[in-house]
Amino acid sequence: MEDFNANGGKPGGYFANAPVLLLHALGAKSGQERTQPLMYLRDGDGPWYIFASFAGGPKNPDWFHNLLANPDAAISVGDGTTIERVPVKARVLEEGERATTYAEMARRFPQFAEYEQKTTRDTIPVVELTRQ
Repeated sequence: MEDFNANGGKPGGYFANAPVLLLHALGAKSGQERTQPLMYLRDGDGPWYIFASFAGGPKNPDWFHNLLANPDAAISVGDGTTIERVPVKARVLEEGERATTYAEMARRFPQFAEYEQKTTRDTIPVVELTRQ
């Protein structure tokens, strides 16, 4: 997150050349704000899509449960010079649109195809974040 903030929302390292946002969501149990860096998919001015891949782990990540409990959240996105905090509403995609969106992310970033093959979950959820 320090790298994200220091580089106007364009971190290096593992996330170099990848679209990254910071998700600010309220904890489902604590009610405290939790911040998580995540890769995202976005075309034009449309919604942002995030993927509960947990690197192919056997369960959904905590941030996913937080959004289910509290769908009103915020994201920080940057263009390399400035970072904007955007209020968003989260919605879990239904299977048809989920499959199409996940396939596009896996096409652009092949590690997401690996996560899908690796997980023991039935599906990896995709969450749409729409500007409020």
